[in-house]
Amino acid sequence: MAERLSQLTQIVKVQSSSPSQSQSSSLKRPMASSLGTAASSRIFAASSSKARLYLRSSYSSSPSLISFSSSKSLALCPRFCRHQRTSAVNVSSSGRFSTGASPKCAASDPDQLKSAREDIKELLKSKFCHPILVRLGWHDAGTYNKNIEEWPQRGGANGSLRFEVELKHAANAGLVNALKLIQPIKDKYSGVTYADLFQLASATAIEEAGGPKIPMKYGRVDVSGPNECPEEGRLPDAGPPSPADHLREVFYRMGLNDKEIVALSGAHTLGRSRPERSGWGKPETKYTKDGPGAPGGHSWTVQWLKFDNSYFKDIKAKKDEDLLVLPTDAALFEDPPFKVYAEKYAEDQETFFKDYAEAHAKLSNLGAKFDPPEGIVLDAGPTQAAPEKFVAAKYSTGKRELSEAMKQKIRAEYEGLGGSPDKPLPTNYFLNIMIIIGILALLTSLMGNY
Repeated sequence: MAERLSQLTQIVKVQSSSPSQSQSSSLKRPMASSLGTAASSRIFAASSSKARLYLRSSYSSSPSLISFSSSKSLALCPRFCRHQRTSAVNVSSSGRFSTGASPKCAASDPDQLKSAREDIKELLKSKFCHPILVRLGWHDAGTYNKNIEEWPQRGGANGSLRFEVELKHAANAGLVNALKLIQPIKDKYSGVTYADLFQLASATAIEEAGGPKIPMKYGRVDVSGPNECPEEGRLPDAGPPSPADHLREVFYRMGLNDKEIVALSGAHTLGRSRPERSGWGKPETKYTKDGPGAPGGHSWTVQWLKFDNSYFKDIKAKKDEDLLVLPTDAALFEDPPFKVYAEKYAEDQETFFKDYAEAHAKLSNLGAKFDPPEGIVLDAGPTQAAPEKFVAAKYSTGKRELSEAMKQKIRAEYEGLGGSPDKPLPTNYFLNIMIIIGILALLTSLMGNY
């Protein structure tokens, strides 16, 4: 029995009681060990989360309890997961171990993530805080440096933005208000990491504002202390000397390309700039003086709580002085490679939504360490391949491109036989009838020769 207890204490790394204690007293009295102290008073992580092991032996009818807690990352004790159901370990007289439940190994609990998402939706309805929640997720992930391999030194979506030292970075001015808004949700769902909560809030805000569905995954691991926050200066500025070059310098460092830079810039269709925080824009305009939410600020669009492609349309038009255009916004239509995408998004909202959803999901994963490694998908389901679209030229044997008039004629004939862009023509009935008539004629001819 003493040998088995020794093995167990080695697994959980619990310091054994003093040698002067007798074996019987050590079995009857609870033992406890702490696996670390709080790294900072600013740590909001699940410092109260506990895992318990109950030891039962033939020497005592009452269980002996070993409990341990940690405010640091569970990397301190890799044998146990952050969110783990209580598991009863029975030690029989034969020395065998049996567990009552299997540990649930994941950085965040999927059920709690789904419940937290519903609470975020209610928060958005009452506080109209879509823009600042989008910004919160972006600024936590946007510190990623692709040239650094080590986690968390590489930055990215790791929950470090909850610490005061990073909140005080100039680019994060005002984000303490976002943290205050979602802190009650974090308190309610301790099985969700800050890194996941920030990205969940950001994606949900986009979707609830009328934007595209973001293909998100979860399971991001939190950093454990403010000493793991990135240095200041990794986020973009609004008015650098060379806006296009600056955008590329910052976003290329994250591993993003020109298309993704322009698509992500389109999120400025939401929100307002407040001069007391950023130094840019007017204190209020005719579009912001009455809210919703806290009044004031200078918005990029007229309907600044609606996600659409009006950001690109308004910058291109340059007709309304009550709409904000930062130097980095104007660069999208001044820099030739950027302009290709900006023009496209101004004309085609569907393409913008598609490219934005992909870029947002990519940004939200930057630098993150996932547990499980493949992540957690909340809305997984079977996907169906889209039906093949009708392309007139595909049905032509000619090498030259058909004229638009000929394409329309072929399309009309095709649809007249029952086909459509979303439904291929099932069969050519006229051809089938001709084949049957030909076969019958051939058989009649052969039988007549006999």
